[in-house]
Amino acid sequence: MTEETPGFEEKPDVPSGATPEDAEPQAAAPEKAGTDSVEESGPAAPAGDVQDVALTAQLDQVRMALNERTADLQRLQAEYQNYRRRVERDRVTVKEIAVANLLSELLPTLDDIGRAREHGELVGGFKSVAESLETVAAKMGLQQFGKEGEPFDPTIHEALMHSYAPDVDETTCVAILQPGYRIGERTIRPARVAVAEPQPGATPAKADEPSAQAQAAAPDEESGGPDEG
Repeated sequence: MTEETPGFEEKPDVPSGATPEDAEPQAAAPEKAGTDSVEESGPAAPAGDVQDVALTAQLDQVRMALNERTADLQRLQAEYQNYRRRVERDRVTVKEIAVANLLSELLPTLDDIGRAREHGELVGGFKSVAESLETVAAKMGLQQFGKEGEPFDPTIHEALMHSYAPDVDETTCVAILQPGYRIGERTIRPARVAVAEPQPGATPAKADEPSAQAQAAAPDEESGGPDEG
């Protein structure tokens, strides 16, 4: 049996005729080959980066969904506001029409009250009832219009009688046969009037005034002028 001499380490086999330094590159060759294989496969992506990319994609999807829901909510709110305004406008219009129809039925009664007042027949209890009815009609927005002497307006006046007068410069309401009534800007009955127009061929009085003054200021030709002393 051979005994191992302590203190000596085993060395790789070296071919005959080779020096010990030639064995070192051969021993390092396996390690270098392993490194080259790792480099050729490329660096592996870290797991944290992959997770961040996935979270970013999910966040973008959530933001897109939130924007779509916000736009839907804004559109729904705008449609609701338009609906409320339309309903309110229709409600006011229906109310005005209902009031106008009611007051239109009361106009003949108001005309009778006006004629009774003109003839001095509005007395006693009938006067109180008539005044209460007129007060209620005024509270509901009924307004009376039409006065003598105002210019004729075909949009609010209805001419039932026509004549000529030398003392008017334009078509004028000279008599109110039936007063007109309106509610706000809405006319429910035009004023029925008698109108007068300027006399055809008549010269306005203002045009004659200068000539009359000139005649008064001119000296009397027949008198031969002032007397000589």
